[in-house]
Amino acid sequence: MLSLDYRDARPIYEQVKDGLRRLMVTGVIQEGEKLPSVRTMASTLAINPNTIQRAYEALESEGYVYSVPGKGSFAAPNTGVDEGRKTQLFQSFDQAVSELLFLGVTGGELEARVRSLEEGVET
Repeated sequence: MLSLDYRDARPIYEQVKDGLRRLMVTGVIQEGEKLPSVRTMASTLAINPNTIQRAYEALESEGYVYSVPGKGSFAAPNTGVDEGRKTQLFQSFDQAVSELLFLGVTGGELEARVRSLEEGVET
């Protein structure tokens, strides 16, 4: 499910958060699907449960996860994604597109790339 890179400069909770987000965005974890419990995930990854809890809380604040007291955490519908996260992603997108344009990629190539992602086909 998730793999951690202990040589990565990012904190472990961010790696967990990013890994879970990626699984949700790619459809591996479906909307409404229950996430592993904090203890189960911590045991599987051999890390402190507080680290998992922190990742789950961050994902909840971004709108990717919701929790039900006594039941656990679940993947949220994508309509709940926080506007701040969208803004952050658009800034990253704008920077990447600017650099790609500088490197000679055409607007048509970028459009085709976006369309292929929209259709679920990787290029």
